[in-house]
Amino acid sequence: MTLAALIFDVDGTLAETEEAHRHAFNLSFAEAGLGWHWDRDTYRRLLRTTGGKERMRRYAQETGQPAPDVTALHARKTETYARLLAQGLALRPGVADLVTAARAAGLRLAVATTTSAPNVQALARACWDRDADQVFDVIAAGDEVPRKKPAADIYTLALARLGLPAGAALAFEDSRNGVLAARGAGLRVVVTPALYTEAEDFTGALAVLPSLEPAHWPEPLATALAGVRA
Repeated sequence: MTLAALIFDVDGTLAETEEAHRHAFNLSFAEAGLGWHWDRDTYRRLLRTTGGKERMRRYAQETGQPAPDVTALHARKTETYARLLAQGLALRPGVADLVTAARAAGLRLAVATTTSAPNVQALARACWDRDADQVFDVIAAGDEVPRKKPAADIYTLALARLGLPAGAALAFEDSRNGVLAARGAGLRVVVTPALYTEAEDFTGALAVLPSLEPAHWPEPLATALAGVRA
């Protein structure tokens, strides 16, 4: 089937954002007077649970502490994260070229992520200086589905909004949960491991690449973009 669309995860895939997320969580915890602090090892473990609100609930449960108002705290964290990204953020190597080449080849672009829509917007503004809906044709984000990754729901939603079968799209991920979600929706998935996911198991991926630079493009991507360069 002819490739018609690319579907991207956001955090860790488009940019190395997890340290900014961790810092935003810790700033928000301090402002709320919680006494919580997530170091890198703690955050790496918590990332196995998708969704910021879900991570806070899990941490409270694990530590035997009363759960805070996670909805309000997460909203505050999202505002803090946007401020941090506004100070500067770089796309991962090859992402900008791939997006430009895909557009030139007539492919559609989508996002399928468990992060919130405001976080997608903050990244698009920081990295492209454009609104997210000017970069992507479809955005499936946050709490729009009942189950987050590794469930396939967010990818199923993205495909429905694209109006395409799974065979006409290619997913891009950085995590084991992301691979499971994409494969669960019937998608082929390309992985570029990130800072917090490099040791994970990516069984089922079409390819595991060091970056999305053109020299690493796998089939069917290379065929779809043959002769097209950013």
